[in-house]
Amino acid sequence: MDFIPSALPGSKKDTRTVGRGFQSVFLIIFTLIMTAVIDARLAYLQIVEGPKLRQRAESNRIRMIPKQPERGNIFDRNGKLLASTRYPHSVYLWPMAHTKPSWSIVAPRLEKILNISQDDMEKKLKLAGANSSSLVRIARDISEAEITALKEYANELPGVEINTEAVRYYPEGLALAHVLGYTRELTPEQLEKRKQEGYRLGDVIGQMGVEKAYENILRGEWGGQQVEVDGAGRPIRVLGEKQAKAGNDLHLTIDINLQKAADQALGKYQGAVVAIDPNNGAVLAMASHPTFDPNIFSKQKLSQKDWESVQGKDHPLVNRALSAFPPASTFKIITASAGLETGKFSPDTVLQTFGSLTVGGVTFGEWNHAGFGPLGFPRALAMSSDTFFYQVGRRVGGPDLIAWSRKYGFGQKTGIEFPNEESKGLVPDETWKQKVFKMPWTVGDTINMSIGQGALQVTPLQSAIMFSVPANGGYRVKPHLLKDHEEAKNWRVSLNMKPSTIKVLRDGLRKVVSEGTGKRLDVPTIAPASGKSGTAEAGVGRPNHTWFGAYAPSDKPEIVVVAFGENSGDHGGTVCGPMALQVLEAYFQHKYPGKYQKPVSEGNQNSGSTGD
Repeated sequence: MDFIPSALPGSKKDTRTVGRGFQSVFLIIFTLIMTAVIDARLAYLQIVEGPKLRQRAESNRIRMIPKQPERGNIFDRNGKLLASTRYPHSVYLWPMAHTKPSWSIVAPRLEKILNISQDDMEKKLKLAGANSSSLVRIARDISEAEITALKEYANELPGVEINTEAVRYYPEGLALAHVLGYTRELTPEQLEKRKQEGYRLGDVIGQMGVEKAYENILRGEWGGQQVEVDGAGRPIRVLGEKQAKAGNDLHLTIDINLQKAADQALGKYQGAVVAIDPNNGAVLAMASHPTFDPNIFSKQKLSQKDWESVQGKDHPLVNRALSAFPPASTFKIITASAGLETGKFSPDTVLQTFGSLTVGGVTFGEWNHAGFGPLGFPRALAMSSDTFFYQVGRRVGGPDLIAWSRKYGFGQKTGIEFPNEESKGLVPDETWKQKVFKMPWTVGDTINMSIGQGALQVTPLQSAIMFSVPANGGYRVKPHLLKDHEEAKNWRVSLNMKPSTIKVLRDGLRKVVSEGTGKRLDVPTIAPASGKSGTAEAGVGRPNHTWFGAYAPSDKPEIVVVAFGENSGDHGGTVCGPMALQVLEAYFQHKYPGKYQKPVSEGNQNSGSTGD
């Protein structure tokens, strides 16, 4: 018989194996820690990450459909439309499109239909950022065939949307390209710089001309619709809407009829034609050849032909009206001014002219190789005598001739609205020559400058300002393109010239047309005109540059026209004289119908002198 000991009286056996010692304490602490971690994570997600997570959730449920503002229209001085807006179709994607499984089907299909590489699309989507709630444009101005193809494959293209958008349109095309400029989608570098100004991915911006100069006035403000969508991305309801604010319209000083005349006058020549009001500096026309069609920049992608049209060896994008060239004999206006204003010569001075003049062992020739006998200032301007103005320049001296060049506005920007496109030209002096050639200024440099040669560089617009000085009685005007109602005096500054100097200049410039190198303009199709020709050497083996500047009516000028032919060859009177005449005829025939005879073909006009 087994003996089973019984428990001693009063004793209690503990059979628990769990919770002994520190186990219960450990479990409590562990539970508290885990609870704290969970609470901390929840707090982090709700407080710190909450806005971001809410944004992600909202981006799946709420979408922003942006409404692009309509860019302000641009009109000429008479209210004729120069730049407006059209509404082609464009293709958009949601920024997160390339992260979805369907992208492997969507991307190749879009690539084939729109002829846009998958890399280009993905770059734009990534640049916008996956959390962006705004559509990203991947193609603009698509054709009807492309629209049809996208609709046919709509089932394979989730998240692809076709909307209309505002695109810039220039009805006059090539004729106004350098004045109006063009708009183009922001580059990534431009976007980074201008984000603070409210620009966004896909925005277009003025890249040149008036479009760039008045970007802030023309651009307007974005609007948009905030819509709620279902799981398939279909709109359910509009939650809110902000109307886009159109940009402001601009009215320019440009006269489109004169602009077209200037563009046509240039014809086959490379160069520029500028027309301004000499009394207040309003720019009436500013044409440059070769030119380009600004409408091509409204395309999503330029074709090879498009690129060739703007990147040619003749540099079509360069505005030659604002580019600098040697002014040649048109500069004799300033040489005469310096001679008379310094008191070195009187208005009735007469100087003998020669076939050539030798100074410091260097011979400087007369353009006709014979001279013109004794001449006063008016006749010297009329015949454009080089040896006359050599003598004036030599006696005036380099410093005074340079000073008067700058008084007329040479060597500095004119103040027109295109500072980044405008050259200030060059008025060489002692400092410049020492820096460039390590040589002192010589009397030969002064003589060269006296007839507008040497290193002197002037833009056609600066030249037009120079011609305005004798035309308006001694004021340097500031050219501008924005039309306003300010008085003329607010756009000009007096050079404080003697009335006798102005009279000599006006007499001489009138004689240029009535009996000198500008007789092509001595015709009844325009008001009596005054002017000056110029023919500049362009370097060994290169054709001459040619100039002609004119104003009319001679007694009370209303318009200044300067024509410039780059490497045109021949002479200023024969090449650029007819250009200036064509613009003047357009002005006077339109403003004073029936007052002047109708223009005849060039072959029947007075051929005039073929001199400088």
